Amino acid sequence: MVSAIKRFFIGRPLKSNMLGEQKLNKKKALAILSSDALSSVAYGPEQILIVLITVSATAFWYSIPIACAVLVLLSVLILSYRQIIFAYPHGGGAYIVSKENLGINPGLVAGGSLLVDYILTVSVSVSAGTDALTSAFPGLHGHNVAIAVAFVVFLTLLNLRGVTESASVLAYPVYLFVLALFVLIGVGIYQILTGAVPADLHPQLGAPVAGISLFILLRAFASGSSALTGVEAISNAIPNFKDPAPVNAAKTLTAMGILLGLLFSGIVFLAYYYGISPLAEVTVVSQIAEETFGRNFLYFFVQGTTALILILAANTGYSAFPLLAVNLATDKFIPRMFTVRGDRLGYSNGILILGLASILLIVAFGGHTEQLIPLYAVGVFIPFTLSQTGMMMKWIREKPKGWELKFAINSAGALICFTVTIIFFLTKFTQVWPVLVFLPIILYVFYRIKSHYLAVAEQLRISDRARAVAVEGNVMIIPVAGITQVVQTSIDYARSLKVDQIIAVYIAFDKEDEKKFEAKWKQWQPDVRLATLYSPYRSVIHPLMKFIDTVEHKANELHYRVTVVIPQFIPKRGWQNILHNQSGFLIRAALLLRKNLIVITVPFHLKK
Repeated sequence: MVSAIKRFFIGRPLKSNMLGEQKLNKKKALAILSSDALSSVAYGPEQILIVLITVSATAFWYSIPIACAVLVLLSVLILSYRQIIFAYPHGGGAYIVSKENLGINPGLVAGGSLLVDYILTVSVSVSAGTDALTSAFPGLHGHNVAIAVAFVVFLTLLNLRGVTESASVLAYPVYLFVLALFVLIGVGIYQILTGAVPADLHPQLGAPVAGISLFILLRAFASGSSALTGVEAISNAIPNFKDPAPVNAAKTLTAMGILLGLLFSGIVFLAYYYGISPLAEVTVVSQIAEETFGRNFLYFFVQGTTALILILAANTGYSAFPLLAVNLATDKFIPRMFTVRGDRLGYSNGILILGLASILLIVAFGGHTEQLIPLYAVGVFIPFTLSQTGMMMKWIREKPKGWELKFAINSAGALICFTVTIIFFLTKFTQVWPVLVFLPIILYVFYRIKSHYLAVAEQLRISDRARAVAVEGNVMIIPVAGITQVVQTSIDYARSLKVDQIIAVYIAFDKEDEKKFEAKWKQWQPDVRLATLYSPYRSVIHPLMKFIDTVEHKANELHYRVTVVIPQFIPKRGWQNILHNQSGFLIRAALLLRKNLIVITVPFHLKK
């Protein structure tokens, strides 16, 4: 039944040689890997206005120069990440760049930041999409958490079905969103040019604003830079592209940068010209659409596609998180299970962990993850800064042809990203301080995992200097609960091996039962030694452990090996296990923690 359900939701398993068929072309990759960056158009401009409104509505004209500064940063990042794609064509992005050029610790800071950031990508994007949906349908506002969790479950199942299948489904909503916003911007600009929009709705450019300061402007710039989250995802996911992967990835990154720049600048301009103010329960894009189209089909088309893109932006996390986890797991900093491909050739463990962590965040914050946006943004700009700095060091060290221009681009990117990071800490410390807590914790966990794997490898390595003590004999202990076919099978198995002594152990809960069982055993198996143990507290595990301790102590002196053979019958139906006390399972669980003890289970399968 479990297998049938799994096949229904995930699909049939794929052979390993079909991996090439799971690669993405540029159109699908643009949709699946750019959805996070493109979706930030829906909240990036709004973040600028939220800061400026603290001064006055007159300050809204500053959104235009601030947007220009954000576009400059976007251009620098696109050029820089194109260089990273060609320099590191196997993916890994900021983690690989930082690790190879700055050292292990900066690499782990970048990798740890991005792992957390991709979890935030899913929770923030889905929550923002749910907000857009409930802005259009206010009656659903009380069910935000349930709706968001349902969307995360849907995206998790979709990604477990494979990269190409999820891309085929999700490409249409992404391109519909791009179309909807271009229509919105085009119609809005047309109405402005034809005079349909009054010119007195917005403050004049250059109008004096009382109370404005450089601190406020830098804070607005940092908030608007949250629109650039997701730009690095393509450099992490190069292995998902069809060959030539670096070329296709670079072209996709350029296309994403152009689309993001046009949509971001268009929304900022319309918001300024319409004099839009940020509201608690109505998004800026929703207000622009209502001003442009009224409350008609086109309005709901914009809102519907915006909600979809915000939800599907989470898919960027599903694409990039597993691949980043593979790089960290390959270096033994996180569990090896992240390197295992699932039935559909995706890294399903990474997908499941990402989905589960995102649901926990959504539930913990009650679906109001907008307060996580600064944390989400600073979690991206730390790797941005490290990757740009790493590329600077790479060009200085290698000095390839034309390295001066590349160095200049990365230097500009590092400087701006570092500035944005500092601004976030100075202006929004109360929201981003957790970064200073979880990054050291993540690094500590990384190193603990690494030390464990190194210790395991050292102990498993075959060495002439470490030879096991020769085994001169074997003792087998068989816990028995009665005289049954299960016990008979276990004794027959023990006799078939080279064993010096077989000891059956019976735990009795009263003295009378102990005597009766000893009498029956002598008649049934007179040549097998029986040890009966009285347990006044009705415990099976405790007296058995004490007996094994005694036998082990004597066996160690003689260089004998002790093996515990556990008889266990297996019911014909799986559900029938709940009708039995599973004492064999409990004994095995207790014994597996003991050193120098071999545990064998002899199953006896019931036919009825």
